[in-house]
Amino acid sequence: MLVDSHCHLDRLDLAAHGGSLDAALNAARERGVGHFLCIGVSAENAPAVKALAERYADVHCSVGVHPLDLEPGVAPALDWLLTELNHPQVVAIGETGLDYHYQPEAAPLQREAFRLHLEAAQITGKPVIVHTREARSDTLQLLREAALPQAGVLHCFTEDWPMAKAALDLGFYISLSGIVTFRNAQALREVALQVPADRLLVETDAPYLAPIPYRGKPNLPQYVREVAEFLADLRGVSFDSFAEQTTANFQRLFSLAHLSRS
Repeated sequence: MLVDSHCHLDRLDLAAHGGSLDAALNAARERGVGHFLCIGVSAENAPAVKALAERYADVHCSVGVHPLDLEPGVAPALDWLLTELNHPQVVAIGETGLDYHYQPEAAPLQREAFRLHLEAAQITGKPVIVHTREARSDTLQLLREAALPQAGVLHCFTEDWPMAKAALDLGFYISLSGIVTFRNAQALREVALQVPADRLLVETDAPYLAPIPYRGKPNLPQYVREVAEFLADLRGVSFDSFAEQTTANFQRLFSLAHLSRS
């Protein structure tokens, strides 16, 4: 069984499935995807991701505010975040983090919001889902300062091995998306070869970043199979063992003893 450890089910382009989320999830299930983590990015979409996790037995969710979804000049309220996290199907905080590629001018606000999410992680013990782009030093500094009891994951990882190693040393997991299949991603493939087997996750980040051979098209959870098959081949292991390992990693990180609910 595979897990799509990071997808935005409330944002999918469902044209390929007749507009049906049920059909899209069934297509993924038919390809061996047994669980989905639906990611929160804002206060506005928190109700949607929680509703999806309540609706489907094989979906859990996270709640948080993406650095590019912050209201100008306003960090999220800690009380709001803690209240949202107190929901049985919310298993993680985020996605949160720093993105200096698109909004370098918002760096101070992003750092303030990131610290708030990390404080929520310290209080709740839930893992944090980290987005980082062109902010290596600040991301690692804030993670070190937080000294979290339960680390989390650097999702859709695109940085170099020194950053991956630093995050691993802090207890974090590394999640790889369809980007690793792109022809210009040789440096990322070198990272993928070095991440310990018990600290690796796979994701789609759907509807974004579809893997080869679907690059340029809307991404779907069913395509996590392509990411996993590519990585299994790259690392020289069987697909079945790779799927089993990454699923076990997901269960461990998000404290899920089993991945289906009655």
